[in-house]
Amino acid sequence: MAPLTRWVLAHKRAVVIFWVVLTLVGGASAGSATKALKQKFSVPGKEGWVTNQLIAKQFHGTGGNTSPLVPVVTLPAGKTVDSPGVKKQLHAVEARLLSTLPGSRVASYATTANRAFVSPDGRTTFLIAYPPPDKSQPFGDNPNAAKKATKAIAGMQVAGAPVHVTGYDALNVQSGGGNGPGVAVEALLGGVGALLVLGFVFGSFLALVPIMMAIASIMTTFLLVWGLTTLTEVSPIVQFLIALIGLGVSIDYALLVVVRWREERAHGLSGEEAVVRAMQTAGRAVVFSGTTVAIGLLALVALPLPFLRSVGYGGMLIPLISVLVAVTLLPVVLASIGPKLDWPHVRDDDRASGSWTSWANLVVRRRWVAALGAALVLAALVVAATGLQLGLSDLNTIAKQGDAKQGLLELDRSGIGGGALLPHEVLVTGAASPQAVATALAKVPGVHGAVAPALPAWRNGGAAVVNAFSVADGSSAAGRDTLKRVRATVREQGDGVRLGGLAAQNEDFINAVYGNFPLMIALIALVTFILLARAFRSLLLPLKAVILNVVSVGAAWGVLALVWQHGHGSNLIWGITATGSITAWIPLMVFAFLFGLSMDYEVFILARMREEYDATGSTDSAVVRGIGRTGRLVTSAALILFLAFVSLASGPETEVKVMATGLAAGILLDATVIRALLVPAVVSLFGRWNWWLPQLPARLLRVEPSLPQRAAAGESAG
Repeated sequence: MAPLTRWVLAHKRAVVIFWVVLTLVGGASAGSATKALKQKFSVPGKEGWVTNQLIAKQFHGTGGNTSPLVPVVTLPAGKTVDSPGVKKQLHAVEARLLSTLPGSRVASYATTANRAFVSPDGRTTFLIAYPPPDKSQPFGDNPNAAKKATKAIAGMQVAGAPVHVTGYDALNVQSGGGNGPGVAVEALLGGVGALLVLGFVFGSFLALVPIMMAIASIMTTFLLVWGLTTLTEVSPIVQFLIALIGLGVSIDYALLVVVRWREERAHGLSGEEAVVRAMQTAGRAVVFSGTTVAIGLLALVALPLPFLRSVGYGGMLIPLISVLVAVTLLPVVLASIGPKLDWPHVRDDDRASGSWTSWANLVVRRRWVAALGAALVLAALVVAATGLQLGLSDLNTIAKQGDAKQGLLELDRSGIGGGALLPHEVLVTGAASPQAVATALAKVPGVHGAVAPALPAWRNGGAAVVNAFSVADGSSAAGRDTLKRVRATVREQGDGVRLGGLAAQNEDFINAVYGNFPLMIALIALVTFILLARAFRSLLLPLKAVILNVVSVGAAWGVLALVWQHGHGSNLIWGITATGSITAWIPLMVFAFLFGLSMDYEVFILARMREEYDATGSTDSAVVRGIGRTGRLVTSAALILFLAFVSLASGPETEVKVMATGLAAGILLDATVIRALLVPAVVSLFGRWNWWLPQLPARLLRVEPSLPQRAAAGESAG
């Protein structure tokens, strides 16, 4: 690091101009970069996805990988769908839908006379309408169609009862989806919170420096991602990750370096020498941390899903650019204006934090109690994580009130069930009879009914679509069991019959992602172990780091299960009832980001412990001094990331709140239970064996071997 830092300091003007230009161009192009983030969801090679693509192609985009709009009406007491005038009024509702959304594929009891559209008591009925796709929506959503249909049908009645338009898109619209703070506002909220924390940490105008580094990192990353979109499609999710994860990571890296620079100045170094020394120590840790975070994200490319791969490519740029800013622009800023900004300097960095030093001494003295206590907390959360159910969003959590919610309630109360909002779509081709397929599906336990409309919009070129309406929605265990039975029945109908629909596609997604999940974990763990073994000159420390990081993610998953799946907190904090399952992509994203981000703290702490051990030869002294110097830093860094995730949760979308909860909980657990309690206790327990690196692996890693020294008096030897 020293040669690089000296070169950077010798070319201050060029370095500053380089980053200023990139930042300004990145800021100017951020809007264009955001607009270029477009990608269709896909699960290549899986039956559900392939069938949905065939349905969409054969029926002009209506259905397949999109959800229908579902107008619902519950007739007054004494009236049924067979009462005089009811069918005529249902025809009017259907005609209004078709005139509002031309090209839609629509069916109802009025046009099919099929009791699959009617409740057992005959009073509640629904229509199914697949509108033409909205090509501006990357994942098949169609909020505009939901808004138009709701507005068009508002005020219509059947036998004096109002018609309520429900469906996934209608529920999302009425939850406020997409109407919350934008990316810029969320990043601003996170930045304000970070500035408050930095002001407390530094007690001087140096608090502005990490914010400056974050701005340069975020704007430059947007610029590079815009360039990446010319080579491959990039998911819109990446924009949120750049703004908020980039904010937290770049501030963390700058925080580590600036704190160490102030410490070196307090110890007598001045000018550029203080900067060089800070980069030799803290800068080196930043490089290893950023590389580890990038690996965690890049490992997403091991999954056979294009949109997750794009998140891996785009997300990888975030830590790498943050590292480049920290090792080039930051040294120039510290050498040039750092001393002037370090005012009024109300905090002294000559000595380690007294409170954190006392805490570390307590943990070392009570190492077994600390290790067991932390292990029990983590074990309880990991056990909770074993009950994590992956699936679709629970319908009852999407919107709490409104016309769409009322329609859903009427379906549930009538016995039809919320499963009607996501029908199982079956594509029938060849010699198979659509009506025979519908008859077979109607007999499946858990299916309310099935229909094979003989309407032009439902038959095309020898192909037909059959809809089966399950009672339970796909997010529940009952819904998943029904899907298995439907899939088995479809396969019994012959080669020309294939199962599609969003429920089947979601199951395909889960199998594709989590079937390859062990490969992704193994890839990340192996590369991370090699990098950390080289950084710490140890075999035991990186092994513990990898294991504890996996445990940390497992604990975060446990929080997701408790807070959202079981509702122990979601209702109290957000007014949202238990979801019953967690949307399938969320645990994956939580793993990819937490594994890398939490490794930041591991590197910060263990790098300082290694430095102190090399100076003293005592593991316990290394633990106490390491925690004394990094405890406040890690806590502040965790708080900054936590505030960034709170900002992420400020939007109205339930799925974003769930992901933000997992990330925020994981960061806090990692910085407290693991890094402040379990890590120092375990390092103290293993004593001198923490620092063991024999000659053969050292030669392979191209570093000096490290042989454990004799344990100091009163220190654990393992």
